[in-house]
Amino acid sequence: MIRIPWKIVAAIAAVWIVAGLAILWSRAARATPESVANFITKNPIANLVPAGREKIIDQVAAQINALDFEQREKLRKERVDRIFFKQMTKDERRRFLDQTLPEGFRQLMISFNKMSPERRKKAVERAMNDLEEGSPEEFGKIDRAEAQKFVSEGMEAFYSEANAEVKLDFAPVIERLQRASQGLR
Repeated sequence: MIRIPWKIVAAIAAVWIVAGLAILWSRAARATPESVANFITKNPIANLVPAGREKIIDQVAAQINALDFEQREKLRKERVDRIFFKQMTKDERRRFLDQTLPEGFRQLMISFNKMSPERRKKAVERAMNDLEEGSPEEFGKIDRAEAQKFVSEGMEAFYSEANAEVKLDFAPVIERLQRASQGLR
């Protein structure tokens, strides 16, 4: 019979314990729509000094950027992010969108590329309905120049990241966005 010294057993057990704790910590630290919504709710920026507001806004932006497209959609449906967005000043909104939109557009294109044609068709219909119902200016009172900038960034991401099928399926949305963008000039 082979005898294994207790120090080796203790070292192996310690490694497994550390690995288990690291996995648990990693899962707890990973951003989810619920954790972002909870953070926003627990950290209102309305009564903070500018430096405190900036810190919270940056943390929320980082958390949102860690979400994938489906998670961002889930957060958007909870509408907590809109309340947070409306508490920001115009400059804070611009900065927040500069931090979150590029990654959001990238995630959107990745998601569209993976979608089935049927699901993409539903997404096109939903996007067309959203475009008919409102304008970018209604979301937090973004000024025309900013709205146009965001449309341009989205178009750039679309043309560089979307595959050919996505481009064909979303042609009506792109045309509508281009018309809306021209109306903002």
